[in-house]
Amino acid sequence: MKKIDTLVEDIYNLFSLDPISMDEEEVDKHIDIFGDMIKVHIKEFMYEKPRTMGNLRLSAIGKPDRQLWYDINNKKTNTPIKSSTRIKFLYGYILEELLLLCAAISGHKVTEQQKEVVLEGVKGHQDSLIDGVLVDCKSASGPGFQKFKNNSLAYDDPFGYIAQISAYADANGLDEAAFLAIDKSTGEICLSKVHSMEMINARDRVKYLKDMVQGDTVPDRCYDPVSDGKSGNLKLSVGCVYCSHKKGCWEDANNGKGLRVFQYARGKRFLTNVANEPDVAEVLDW
Repeated sequence: MKKIDTLVEDIYNLFSLDPISMDEEEVDKHIDIFGDMIKVHIKEFMYEKPRTMGNLRLSAIGKPDRQLWYDINNKKTNTPIKSSTRIKFLYGYILEELLLLCAAISGHKVTEQQKEVVLEGVKGHQDSLIDGVLVDCKSASGPGFQKFKNNSLAYDDPFGYIAQISAYADANGLDEAAFLAIDKSTGEICLSKVHSMEMINARDRVKYLKDMVQGDTVPDRCYDPVSDGKSGNLKLSVGCVYCSHKKGCWEDANNGKGLRVFQYARGKRFLTNVANEPDVAEVLDW
């Protein structure tokens, strides 16, 4: 029986010139499962309305408190997700399903896909067990992928992935897990193991969040604004830039005018305080 330590190498070997050892009928069975999962994702993104979060989920417990409070309590602050972003999310899910397909065809035992787990009454769905190891699949851009490759998520985890996998591990009674990640640009794959020493106390986190999201008090802001170079202006930190609640959350910015957004060559910049007008176009409809 194969061990998870050879998983990446075995997946890569599927795309070499050597023939696949699994017989074609068995491969077809795995491809059929993959096709069924892709159908679910595509229909969800094309035929269903974007999901709004009304209940706490294990996949979200790594989010900052204020962001999570807004997710559950105040939909008015939520900026609609652009179509291009939803397409990006969709092919991210497709790539993650592809990883599980390749793991199965390469001879590794993939079980308990999308199994529902419960921790302190809060539900979630794990990706799978591979060779008996809890595995969460992730697709990432170059810089994000490097965090998996370098095993640096324990101290640089802006999306709360460690908290998420900690919850799944606790719900399964496991003290080890791993991320199977793929770089969306290059196709590079890595396996990033997570030891119990790197996990959070997910049970305590869930207990705290259940009370917090039911409260009337909005938690403190997740991140402080940061200096925008030498301009004297202040801008949103990276964690705030990717939050769908930034417009409502920062409505008191710029002396009550709200965030001001400027279109730079490398993308939009969200300013909380404009001391000096940028020499680029301001985006009014965002």
